[in-house]
Amino acid sequence: MSVLIATLDLEGVFLPEIWINVAEKTGIKELRLTTRDISDYDVLMKKRLGILEQNGITIHDIQNVIATLKPLPGANDMLDWLKARFPVIILSDTFYDFAQPLMRQLDFPTLFCHSLEIDKDGRITDYKLRMPDQKRSSVLALKDLRFKVIAAGDSYNDTTMLMAADAGILFKPPANVIKDFPQFPVTNDYDELKAAFENAARQLS
Repeated sequence: MSVLIATLDLEGVFLPEIWINVAEKTGIKELRLTTRDISDYDVLMKKRLGILEQNGITIHDIQNVIATLKPLPGANDMLDWLKARFPVIILSDTFYDFAQPLMRQLDFPTLFCHSLEIDKDGRITDYKLRMPDQKRSSVLALKDLRFKVIAAGDSYNDTTMLMAADAGILFKPPANVIKDFPQFPVTNDYDELKAAFENAARQLS
């Protein structure tokens, strides 16, 4: 017997985009680029690390920005609604060094993400993936454990997770993602996301 489980992205679904907020604080427009704009995560991260190095931005500067952030309006209620119905895992391409301070505000959901390499001066020198394409790999592992997976995300880096899941849902995606992945239902607020989860659950039960 299969049990339903929910996997969701973090930034853009429950939290504001961290890099966009760093860009606004520093005035560096190029840091506004996210996986909504550049689908190749390695290309995006190398670009970001180069910008941080050029501008002398440290992990402490970024964490100071993160300390000012709050979950998106309604995010906690959405998570509570999900957790009352399914086991929930957050699959994110952020880093524990960024996300951990915000997890308390979301009542510590289970989070799988990546790690940063930071030197003694707080310079971010590199990043380490937990594993390549970890969102898709995590969904496939859950399916091997006899779960049926309903996945939701907003960006290009979520699409392999959505395709691997038994049901995939886009949440507030940009037009380019909608155009490139028309097979997924699009939701634009938490009420629509709840309805999409309920519909997927009925179809998979």
